[in-house]
Amino acid sequence: MLNGAGATFPYPIYAKWADAYNKVTGLKLNYQSIGSGGGISQIKAKTVDFGASDAPLTADELDEAGLVQFPLVMGGVVPVVSIDGVAAGQLKLDPAALADVFLGKIQKWNDKKIQELNPDVKLPDTEISVVHRADGSGTTWIFTNYLDKVSPEWHEKVGTGKAVEWPIGIGGKGNEGVAAYVQRVNGSIGYVEFAYALQNAMAHVQLKNKDGHFVAPTIESFQAAAESAGWKSAPGFYMVLTEQPGAGSWPITGASFILVHKEQADPALAKQMLEFFDWCFVHGAPMAKELQYVPMPDAVAELVRGMWRTQIASPAGAPVWQ
Repeated sequence: MLNGAGATFPYPIYAKWADAYNKVTGLKLNYQSIGSGGGISQIKAKTVDFGASDAPLTADELDEAGLVQFPLVMGGVVPVVSIDGVAAGQLKLDPAALADVFLGKIQKWNDKKIQELNPDVKLPDTEISVVHRADGSGTTWIFTNYLDKVSPEWHEKVGTGKAVEWPIGIGGKGNEGVAAYVQRVNGSIGYVEFAYALQNAMAHVQLKNKDGHFVAPTIESFQAAAESAGWKSAPGFYMVLTEQPGAGSWPITGASFILVHKEQADPALAKQMLEFFDWCFVHGAPMAKELQYVPMPDAVAELVRGMWRTQIASPAGAPVWQ
């Protein structure tokens, strides 16, 4: 039995991979979808075999905690809405309008700024209910990192974090909680990993990207954002994929990271754990794509295996992965 905890962003694909791997090998994986903040806390406390976070730790933070991290999958964070009469993908927002909604400056859906972006959509005179995460969240980190880049006012007043002082709104626990709130409340807007929007048949928005094009969240637009990522030159695999250039890039794209200790007290268990992640790299891509996640390119997987060989070891210093 492997025990992991953390990000809710990749939970749908981790659950699918764990089930498929169990059928192949018999190994069970217990993954607690508690948010990135909880995953980082639990791996530091050594109460789980691995943690998962969508907010990468810096190389200095990893060294201080005796950890290494690596990306396992990429995907998109998507604003989702529940507005009577507005279909999925129909509503268009630009960075300024999205930031102003979450700052509380735009309070109704038929606000002039939103209506100008959507001349062909009849928007209701309905109050906007903002839904955000209540727990420490890597999805929040990715979403606020994006707003921080595109809105000087957001940068000044709120900034980037797994948990921030939200100007307005109500909190839901996990991607699941945000999705449930948005589905229940007419006039609401929240943000979830795209698999949750798909699984719950939620209405996502189109966003204007850095190149000035309105794009929809799809695996192709996530891949477009991920293409320019320079993993080879990223210390500790620290990489942020928000607001990437490219005509087809989805602007709120992110990776999800696995955190493990450099020194493994139980090398046999650690080897089993790395074998699972290796299986995900080798065999997991079709399942990831079914859920609209972007699998890691083979070249990045090989970089990760190289890190395993040199940095993860038994207490006696013997490599766990050879």
